[in-house]
Amino acid sequence: MKLNISKSRYSYILILLFIVLVLLVGFFSVIGTANINIVDTFRIVGSKLPIIKNYVDISDIEKSHQTIIWAIRLPRVLLGVLVGSSLSIAGAAFQGIFKNPMADPYVIGISSGAALGASIAIVLGINISFINISTISIFAFLGALGAVFIVYNIARIKNKVPVTTLLLAGVAIGQFLTAIMSFIMVIYSKDMAKIIYWTMGSLAGKGWDPLIKISIPVFISMVLINFHARDLNIMLTGEESAQSMGVNVEKTKIYVLILGTFMVSMVVSIAGIIGFVGLIIPHIVRILLGPDNRILLPASALVGGIFMVAADTIARTVISPVEIPVGIITALFGGPFFLYLLRKSKKQ
Repeated sequence: MKLNISKSRYSYILILLFIVLVLLVGFFSVIGTANINIVDTFRIVGSKLPIIKNYVDISDIEKSHQTIIWAIRLPRVLLGVLVGSSLSIAGAAFQGIFKNPMADPYVIGISSGAALGASIAIVLGINISFINISTISIFAFLGALGAVFIVYNIARIKNKVPVTTLLLAGVAIGQFLTAIMSFIMVIYSKDMAKIIYWTMGSLAGKGWDPLIKISIPVFISMVLINFHARDLNIMLTGEESAQSMGVNVEKTKIYVLILGTFMVSMVVSIAGIIGFVGLIIPHIVRILLGPDNRILLPASALVGGIFMVAADTIARTVISPVEIPVGIITALFGGPFFLYLLRKSKKQ
C-alpha cells in the first residue's frame, strides 16, 4: 500500500482543520436561545484569558450573557470537541489494529462496557478520585477494558478478526452488558434516572470541572496513539511483513487498544454513550486524505471534534427549548452510514 503524503502537505491540512475547528467553536458558542453576538462572545472569552484580559473591557455586556457564554456554552462546546476527537481517533486506531472497517467503540461494545462500569460506580455510591480521575471514570475504564477483551477473543480466529465475527461478538456483548445495566436499574430504581442518562448520551450541564479533570489524560492518550502511527502504517502491509520490518505487532495492538479504550471510557463517564462517531469520521477522513495514519489519526480527531459540536448544536436548538440527547443525533447519521458500510463489505 502506497503511503506517500508529504509532511508539508499534511501539516498544511492539519493547520487548516485546526483553524476551522477554532472558528466553529466560536460560531457554535453564539448559537442558542439567548441572543449574544459573536464579537461579544470573543470579548467574554478574551476577558478570561491571561494577558489578553488586561486589554478587554466587558463592562457593557450583561452579566447574564457573560455567565451563559463562559459557564454554560463554552465548556459544553469544548467538551463536545474532546468527546468527538476521542471517539474518532479511537475508531481510526481500532480500525487500524483490527484491520476492520467496522471497528468502532460503540459497535464492538466498548461504550456499553464503559457505561456499565459507570453505572456500577453510581449504585455503589463510591465517590473518591485517583490522580484527579473520578471513581466513575475508573469503573468506566475497567468496564470498557473487560468488554473489548471479551469481544476481541470471541471474534478472533487465529490471528485474524473477521468482520462478521467482530460485529456479532460486539453486538452480542453490547446487548448483554446493556441487559445487565437494565437489571441494575430495576434493582436500584432510585438511580435509574442517572443511569438512563448514560445510555442516551448528552453534553448538557457539565461545566468546566469534568472537562478539566479528563482533558489532560485524554490528550496524553491521543498523543501516545499518534506515536504508533508509523507502526500502524507498516501493519497495513500485513502482520508478518510488519514483524520482519521490526514492528512488535502484538505489543502495538495492546498499547493502542488500552489507550483507545481509556480515552473512550473517560468521555463516556462524562457524556454517556454516543455512538457511531468513531465509525463515521475515520471513514470520511480516509476517503478524503487516504489511509496514512500519520494524518488519518490527527485529522480524525479534528474532524470528529467539528462533527460533535455541530451535532450537539443541532441537539440543543432544533426543537428548542426541548433538548434532544446528542446520542440520538449521531445515531441518525451513523445508522444509515453503518448500513452503507455493511452493504459495501457484503459486495466485497
